[in-house]
Amino acid sequence: MRKTVLSCLLVLSLSAPAIPAEASDNTLHRYARDTWRSMAAMVEPATGLPADKVTGDLKTRARITSPTNIATYVWSTLVARDLRLITARDASARIGRVLDALARMERNAPTGQYYNWYDPATLQLARSFPDSGDPIHPFASSVDNGWLAAALMMVRNAVPAHAKAADALANSMDFTAYYDPAARPDAGTGLLRGGFWPEPPPRDCNTPTDYAGTGVTVYSTCHHYGAPAETRIGQYVGIALGQLPPQSYFGPYRTFPDNACDYGWQEQKPVGSWKQYLGINVWEGTYEYRGMRYVPNWGGSMFEALMPDLVVPESRWAPRSWGRNHPVFVRGQIEHGLNEAEYGYWGFSPSNDPHGGYNVYGVDQLGMDEPGYSSDRERTSVDPGYEGCRPAKPLPEAYGDGVVTPHASFLALPYARQAALDNLARLRRDFDAYGPGGFYDAIAVRSGVVSRWYLALDQGMAMAALGNLLTGGNLHRYFAGSGVEERLRPVMRLENWEVG
Repeated sequence: MRKTVLSCLLVLSLSAPAIPAEASDNTLHRYARDTWRSMAAMVEPATGLPADKVTGDLKTRARITSPTNIATYVWSTLVARDLRLITARDASARIGRVLDALARMERNAPTGQYYNWYDPATLQLARSFPDSGDPIHPFASSVDNGWLAAALMMVRNAVPAHAKAADALANSMDFTAYYDPAARPDAGTGLLRGGFWPEPPPRDCNTPTDYAGTGVTVYSTCHHYGAPAETRIGQYVGIALGQLPPQSYFGPYRTFPDNACDYGWQEQKPVGSWKQYLGINVWEGTYEYRGMRYVPNWGGSMFEALMPDLVVPESRWAPRSWGRNHPVFVRGQIEHGLNEAEYGYWGFSPSNDPHGGYNVYGVDQLGMDEPGYSSDRERTSVDPGYEGCRPAKPLPEAYGDGVVTPHASFLALPYARQAALDNLARLRRDFDAYGPGGFYDAIAVRSGVVSRWYLALDQGMAMAALGNLLTGGNLHRYFAGSGVEERLRPVMRLENWEVG
């Protein structure tokens, strides 16, 4: 049951007294130890692959997994080794089993891309979802494959015994399969598509695409990834592997331009100007939220903003763009949870719905989409309007049952360490939110209902954030090796966003 929340908790916790570094490190180590326990519990003994999720008692695994789940388990294993939660020998054995499984799993030829869903016990393609029985049409995702390739790129620099195998797998994954060079004619570059099916799906919008001019047809999504969300990992990996042009980094919109009402559907009217990088036209726009200026993501969620930062050291490689934007975005999430919605807690990102299922959560105003992701189960949204195109709607009088996910606080640690530790401590104190595998996936903070599941995606984000913080950026270093930094950093450092 939820305990009483004192009104003083609504004061922005960034101003609270500092926690001694040693004490906070001990807390973070304890969180890592317990979170690793949930990751290890997801592993299927027959194959060494993780499941998508496991129950809160760590006894029942899901019967399905994805490339992203595999990636989060791989980098969590590296973190567990580096924090001495497991031995180097154990870590090497675990990663070796994953690489062996990946070599045997069916994937798309000739692109080398993995499909979205597999049975972790048999390595076979999943043809239906175990819980619902709904059919699955094999689909290769640029995001899921991006995360998997990124994890393999870490292994080649972190585990010498498996470097050759990991490098071969990473380089066999061709991200040009997703690239549409004509997607941004106004900018002079292209965008990644969401993914493709090997056969036309019965209900999803698709367009036949000639894979890399080879005469092999795949059926690509009609949509492209045109906003700076977590989807940028596919772009990072493609550039880092030398498969995509560096100029494509500037393809996704920072905001959509202020161009009459052509983009009047976006969350708000941006302020900015056109600039040019590497010959590409870029609209450097920003939004405003409660006195802060920022570059939004699609829905306003924490993982869209910060998950790529777990792998790519965005704040160091792009100090005048992502390095400025990330702390503002975290402040915006804190401001919404504590002072606007007055939940007493913050951290909004896609997660399990404590009342059942999975749902997207975020801070509506921090996203480009209108209405964007809401922070509560009632789907309360804000529409500030778009001058001359769409009238504003009245602000909400109140918010409902806000859904807070602990992985959002872990993502925020590099930018608001004390506030994140305080938020996590209060979630643990005020709710039955912590179990044998660390924090459960989500808490509905007004009803007090908790989703007692552990998800590989969300626990893996927590492990990566903890690992980078406690080792001084080991995962960043593992990813940056083998020529990656030389390809990516010179492109990323060029921009200068007017945020703050």
